[in-house]
Amino acid sequence: MLEVRGISVAYGALSAVRNLSMTVANGAIVSLIGSNGAGKTTTMKAIIGLKAVSSGEIYLDGERVDGVPAPQRVGRGIALSPEGRRVFPQMSVLDNLLVGAYSQRDATQQKKTLDQIYGYFPRLVERRTQMAGSLSGGEQQMVAIGRALMARPRLLLLDEPSLGLAPIIVDEIARIIVEINRDIGMSIILVEQNAKLALNLCNEAFVLEAGAVALSGKGKDLLASDYVRRAYLGI
Repeated sequence: MLEVRGISVAYGALSAVRNLSMTVANGAIVSLIGSNGAGKTTTMKAIIGLKAVSSGEIYLDGERVDGVPAPQRVGRGIALSPEGRRVFPQMSVLDNLLVGAYSQRDATQQKKTLDQIYGYFPRLVERRTQMAGSLSGGEQQMVAIGRALMARPRLLLLDEPSLGLAPIIVDEIARIIVEINRDIGMSIILVEQNAKLALNLCNEAFVLEAGAVALSGKGKDLLASDYVRRAYLGI
């Protein structure tokens, strides 16, 4: 579905991503792990079009998209749940979710997708008229993921969905990620500093260091890697 070929991304003179290549198959969960500043979020921004690449190419379903604006990439089937959740605090939960459906004009389909999201996140039904800024961190994360799902993407980008959440909520979010992938067959790129969580959830993983791929392989293989265990799992 997605092929990233040797992309580089810079912030002024600072190189954030260097010659990075990766692929995402249909229906796969792919994780990006690494320390702060490794280039994970920048890679996600490049994929959806929020940050331009200085070199390299990005293909979606065989069509080159690195020159396509972000709104059009959403229309082609990519959606992002950003790091830090970024909900609209003075809008209701329902209105936050509907913002994600701006590219979906069919009201019947919008309602069907909304019902599907409420099925994954029943708590949002209870909170639908509540201002998003008054929710807990876990509930805001549910809104952020639900908002991305309202675009009905085929490729969902999840940037640090466990950040700052209690362990019991992290487990709930992880379960829902697996359900979304299994039930819909949606491809997912998961960026996580919680390396153990990311590697347990994914089919394939890429370890980023200083903006480049240092290691890649199946999640279960990287969990057993001495290097990954020492550097990222604290073992």
